[in-house]
Amino acid sequence: MVSPPHEAMHRIFQHDPGLFSRVSRFLGVDIPTPVKATALPTDLTEANPVERRVDTLLRLETADQGPYLLAVEAQGKKHPDKPASWAYYTAYLWTKYRLPTALLVVCQDHATAKWAQQPVSCGPPQLPTLTVQPLVAGPHNMPVITDPEEARADLVLASLAAITHAAEPDVDAILKALSTALRDAPEDVAKPLVEFTAQGLAKRPAKNLWRNLVAVDLSFYKSYLAEEVRDEVRAAVRDEVRNEVRDEVRDEVRDEVRDEVRDEVRDEARAESRAEDILLILEQRGLGISEDVRSRITHCTDPELLRHWLARAVTVPKAEEVFEDA
Repeated sequence: MVSPPHEAMHRIFQHDPGLFSRVSRFLGVDIPTPVKATALPTDLTEANPVERRVDTLLRLETADQGPYLLAVEAQGKKHPDKPASWAYYTAYLWTKYRLPTALLVVCQDHATAKWAQQPVSCGPPQLPTLTVQPLVAGPHNMPVITDPEEARADLVLASLAAITHAAEPDVDAILKALSTALRDAPEDVAKPLVEFTAQGLAKRPAKNLWRNLVAVDLSFYKSYLAEEVRDEVRAAVRDEVRNEVRDEVRDEVRDEVRDEVRDEVRDEARAESRAEDILLILEQRGLGISEDVRSRITHCTDPELLRHWLARAVTVPKAEEVFEDA
């Protein structure tokens, strides 16, 4: 299942395709600002082979250098198969669209970023036929934006900074600056950035801070965080209601069982009383009562049978004969 951070790390470039050119200066390259951007299908599957999909694919057009493709991949951890997939993506896109193709990998931890930016060749060492070396954006090179004015100057970049630093100590300061900057932003601008940021933080501790900041600074926001909180509250309330219903059912069952047990105990008490009456009559008549007779009478729980024995106990010449015709 695709995780919220995975979605946030690449969908933010769909939201603002010009973000790549602004991010590029932190990656050591100079990418011109696009004058036009088009989202392209992400399905890179050929006629018969295994399905392959890039996370985000954009066609960006520049005034001076013409169009090019940008494939954005969100990478949460190291994966030995990924370089081969990236090579396939770029080769396939280059072949299909006949356009220069750039590959950007977005990470949230230093180890994955360092791994992702290493060049990988598909040929032998002396014949590096195809080498894949994507641009990598992560906590190692994305800016730490803790000044609200700086965040206000580029809200999308500030959101990406929060996402890529989600596990870093600086994330709290970034989130405070971003929430302050978003306070004055139009609702249609702020809403998606609040959502991207929330998704990118996932279940990290900073998510709780972001909730509180949003609740204070952006009370209009009712989308992703509100629904997530609603789901959590619903789950908690459901547990409470389940316990209440369980207690109610337990009380109902207890009453039913109590009535059943009361009837059973009443029958047992009557049987014990009738057995005592039988033994008392036999003793009063001076008849000898063996242990077998006594045991059979005292262990009987059938009220009708005991009633029959009681009637015979009055007339039988021997205690053992009380069971005859039973």
